[in-house]
Amino acid sequence: MTDSPPWADLFGHPEPYPEQADGIDAAIDAAAEGGFLALEGACGTGKTMLALTAGLDRVRDPDSEFERVFVLTSVKQQLRQFETDLEAVNENLPEGYDPVSGLTLVGKADVCPYARQNRAGIDRETVYERCEGLRERTRNLVGDGGATTTSNLVSEARSQQVGLLDSGSSGTAAGPATGDAPGSAAPDADYLSVDGEPTPYRPDTEEFEGTEFCPFYAGFLDDLPEDGDPAEAVPFDVTDLGHVDADELVRLAASHGSCPHSVMGALVPEVEVVIGNYYHAFDPVTTGTFTGALLDDATFVVCDEAHMLEPRVRDLVSDAVADASLRDAENELTRVVQPLSFETAGAESEDAALVRGEIEDADVTVEEIEAVREFYADLRGELDRRVTERLDAEHPDWRASMRELDDDEIPLRDPEEPGEDAITAWAKREGYGDRVWARAKQVGAVVKRVLDSLEDEDKQRAAPGVGRTLNAWYREGHEDFFRAVDLERTWDETAPPDSWRRAYNASLALYNCLPSEPIGDRLAEFGGGVLMSATLEPMDVFREVTGLDHLEARGRPVVERTYGLSFPPENRASFAVDAPKFTHENRGPPGEANDTRLAHLDATAAVARRDGNVLVGTPSYAEATWMADALDDRLDKPVLLDESSGDRATESLKDDFFAGDGKVLVTSLRGTLTEGVDYRGDRLSAAVVCGVPIINTARPRTRAVITAYDRRFESGFETALTVPAVRKARQAVGRVIRGPDERGVRVLLDARYARESWNSVRSYLPEHEREEYRPVSPDMLEFALDRFARETADD
Repeated sequence: MTDSPPWADLFGHPEPYPEQADGIDAAIDAAAEGGFLALEGACGTGKTMLALTAGLDRVRDPDSEFERVFVLTSVKQQLRQFETDLEAVNENLPEGYDPVSGLTLVGKADVCPYARQNRAGIDRETVYERCEGLRERTRNLVGDGGATTTSNLVSEARSQQVGLLDSGSSGTAAGPATGDAPGSAAPDADYLSVDGEPTPYRPDTEEFEGTEFCPFYAGFLDDLPEDGDPAEAVPFDVTDLGHVDADELVRLAASHGSCPHSVMGALVPEVEVVIGNYYHAFDPVTTGTFTGALLDDATFVVCDEAHMLEPRVRDLVSDAVADASLRDAENELTRVVQPLSFETAGAESEDAALVRGEIEDADVTVEEIEAVREFYADLRGELDRRVTERLDAEHPDWRASMRELDDDEIPLRDPEEPGEDAITAWAKREGYGDRVWARAKQVGAVVKRVLDSLEDEDKQRAAPGVGRTLNAWYREGHEDFFRAVDLERTWDETAPPDSWRRAYNASLALYNCLPSEPIGDRLAEFGGGVLMSATLEPMDVFREVTGLDHLEARGRPVVERTYGLSFPPENRASFAVDAPKFTHENRGPPGEANDTRLAHLDATAAVARRDGNVLVGTPSYAEATWMADALDDRLDKPVLLDESSGDRATESLKDDFFAGDGKVLVTSLRGTLTEGVDYRGDRLSAAVVCGVPIINTARPRTRAVITAYDRRFESGFETALTVPAVRKARQAVGRVIRGPDERGVRVLLDARYARESWNSVRSYLPEHEREEYRPVSPDMLEFALDRFARETADD
């Protein structure tokens, strides 16, 4: 580049787009003042490289106080894009530059050597409980008063493997452990191999004097220096490696004999780029135990897919107590006080002495534990009463038709009138005052410590989580939080046949209606950064709901940038079709024959019958089913239906859609196929959005959110529902054009996109999109599509 800016050497491609260069400069300038860039950039703008370059410029500038870039994204596809762009940065660094060190954060199930190989009774489902139990026992063996040292444990584990190899075993780890003694020639009992990389240990955990321990965790502890600096226990030099993903981390750590997850935690504050998801910055448990070191002003944060920041964080700062968890917590409290009940005069049992010691150390009384236990039992009774009362009123014959019940929600106050909830009021009437709520958290922590000492098993304890949530229930206000009973449809054959517990999981839900404060408070802990998405507009709404306005009022500058598509406009056709509004009132139930449904079906079919792959988004999965069936009757090309399903089914459906000749894929705009999926190249020729995907406002918690937004922003419905719905629609049509050579059609199908009216959403489109999405009548859509096809036909 001529007159290259200081950040040019860190930019991973030959030349930036003009928008990229402007955005990088804006982000650097904002961060230099402790501020943030709010960036909307259309698909293909190069936002990922923009944000990485700006952050790395701050980190590598010797006059800057930034030490790392922390990337947060809610979409796996985007996580991989950051990994790819970081690799591009390293591949194109000038000679003499040190590679940029990076790390991708993943869960224990992705890096535990045993879980990856499904050995030692550890798999993706059991890894968390087993890991915590194994770590606890390993620490007990080597801690103060322990039976041995980490060096002895590691030597013991390594000697077992060496003995097996010396015995002439085959060198594979294909089968389950036989249980043969060390030194026997069992062909499947040698070292554990992870993804083809040998480790120093056997395929199963080890024991020391009858106590099971994890040799990998013992290996990590053995590498820790006396001062306890975890970074010095990392068995490789990350500065020479560039980016380390999960597979590379496991290979490097496990082959050395160290715990990959512990090594990951030790690397978190040491690398220049950390790539994770919103949990790693906004989930209180995760930040408290794993990523807290990143929450400081030396971190340049990048919030990708930031239009999802508000709903994702709302979920993370909401909480619930399940009926089953209350039951388990009550049982755990009973097991703690039980040893004290069997004492005889002058003869305290060993278990009783242990319980009394833990209770005294924690400044909790036996009477408090018993009071909390009684509270939990009575709370379950009140929950049972309320659920039964609800079902009797709404479904009088529910005991005979349990399998037909749907998910439900029982509000505990008027959603539109903030005030004390019914459970809190019940507790007061029953004599459960402030202290039992306030002490529930401390009691739960004590119960966990006692049971972990009394019971030699790997088990997740319910009492700590129940105590934390009920403490928050008592502590949080009633304007920003909404309390309800959630009924989630399930089936449990072990429950009594006449109990609702056979059909439902019930939870006491504490729902955060307005997460702008926790979002803003968390962002304030970082030194600056970028919040970006293809769909942030309207910016004033985005700033309100993410707390950025609050930050700016406190002296942290917020800079805005909005970039439309810079690719040739002649390669795309964008239409806002003035079809009847696809509202529930106008369209009726799926399958009903009326003018609204016919108009939307006709217009969708006109686009769908064109060459290539076509994506059709509808307001719900029920509407997607109707549209797919109706299109299948009209079209010659295959029609695929996306239904609410797991990741594996969704990935299979995507593969089918991308393979072979053109197809139509119909989905819900609230699903996963309209955001974050890469439809590059010829994978997508057109996208149609039917209606504005505003969620059902009948749900009590939705009405509570609207009320909270009304009180804070005076525009509850628009802020909480309309703007996010328009962003969903824009995300879907944004899948079509991803590069300068791609061509395609984008259709917003509903009069609310096409013209102004009392419930129009056209004003929520950014100005450049209002100019592009030309209003067209349904009868002229076919003509407009034909003209675009002629204009873009190959010579």
